[in-house]
Amino acid sequence: MGVPILLVTGFLGAGKTTVVNHLLAHAEGRRIAAVVNDFGAINIDAELIAGASDGVVSLSNGCICCSLEGDLLRTISTLLRRDPRPEYIVIETSGVADPADIVRNLMDPVILREAPLETVLCVLDAATPPAALNDALQRSQLRVADIVALSKLDLADEGAGLRMREAIRAQHVPAVVVDATHGEIPSALLFPATDRAPAPREPGPKRPAEERFETLSWTSDRPLSLPRLQQAIGKLAPKLARAKGLFETVEQPGRQMVFQFAGGRATLAPADAPAPGVPRARIVFIAEIGVLSRSELDALMDGCVASP
Repeated sequence: MGVPILLVTGFLGAGKTTVVNHLLAHAEGRRIAAVVNDFGAINIDAELIAGASDGVVSLSNGCICCSLEGDLLRTISTLLRRDPRPEYIVIETSGVADPADIVRNLMDPVILREAPLETVLCVLDAATPPAALNDALQRSQLRVADIVALSKLDLADEGAGLRMREAIRAQHVPAVVVDATHGEIPSALLFPATDRAPAPREPGPKRPAEERFETLSWTSDRPLSLPRLQQAIGKLAPKLARAKGLFETVEQPGRQMVFQFAGGRATLAPADAPAPGVPRARIVFIAEIGVLSRSELDALMDGCVASP
């Protein structure tokens, strides 16, 4: 019997990392290997971390987490050679990735025999406007899903969950729809107890690759003014698909903050002390190509930097 794969997909900022974090922190004795595109986004509680080697973080509960670098199939093959072997593999896709392409890769006969794709989970922000489900990428993410998890219900209005369920039904998506409060999903849905190999999937026809989003990075060696940063993000928000970063503010010197922007909402939380030699502010912005210029971004963000 092979090692079942759980594929986690969803649009930028939907809450995929929160789901993966919850799975790893509540593994219930399962040895889970998580493969993620953005290793720094995984935020396992400190007491779970046992050590790291060769780009793999070992957790004291028997799970491991590694960054997806290069070929996905090569990464999976490396995990299958580990001792002890993982019992499950969780793959978190990029928010701009078409999961049909990943499903197609996982249908490789060698991988299918050793690590069959068991479940595809699509995480969907409950506050997403229903009309957004007509987007080609979001439709593809929903179409391949076995389970759709509605996230961030605590941040949405009371009727958001019902509206989203109706919008999903209108897309004729056959998946099971569940609520994922704080990233929690019943483990029996994600890791079904079965001794049969999953049937091969039909991911649909291959679509031409389309470069739709671009990433713009901004750094500063000086701390930021929080009020000015809030004003800048307010101006940038209509053009952003996602943003995240770490920075120190002049109002709280020596204290690093983690910044997240997704679904039109910005959040701040305390972060660990910065590593020596890194810039005082490091923020990555993701926008559709051509929507946000480098000069506009630099002008707004440079205005947030505190005077020497």
